[in-house]
Amino acid sequence: MADYVAGINPPKTKLHTFVLGLMLDRVIESAGRYLNSLSRGRYTLTRSTEQTGGNSKKGLDIDVIDSQILESRSVNTLSGGELFLASLSLAFGLAEVVQSRSGGIELDSIFIDEGFGTLDNETLEAAMKALAEIQREGRLVGIVSHVSELKDRIPARIEIIPTDSGSTLKIITL
Repeated sequence: MADYVAGINPPKTKLHTFVLGLMLDRVIESAGRYLNSLSRGRYTLTRSTEQTGGNSKKGLDIDVIDSQILESRSVNTLSGGELFLASLSLAFGLAEVVQSRSGGIELDSIFIDEGFGTLDNETLEAAMKALAEIQREGRLVGIVSHVSELKDRIPARIEIIPTDSGSTLKIITL
């Protein structure tokens, strides 16, 4: 039994990696729903079951299932915008799983720092709709971005304006 727990078993997986994998599966399941929506049905997420090398262990890698090619592939093959959507989905999925297992603790804020500059207009629209949905669920959504197109889409914001003597804040409300 000690060998099996230590990873001396057919999948070469230690007990703690197995348990983390079970938790990751829940996060991926939740995140996959978000990514499927954000990618307009093209992508969902799955945990990789492939070994990454000769003696390596199965672990906690994530793959994306691409419905256009009907194959699973590494998230490392996603473009910048696609990777941003996958990361955003994982953040949403993690928040959902943590909240559901936290005994009443609510995660009511999410802050996103950059990534919007990598999105084309259609994908940006999908991301903004997803953020609006998260907001409708009662969470505060904060975005840190230099992308000027977001100014028209976000009615309440804090803008930082550089001046010769430092920066000033401009608060724009609904």
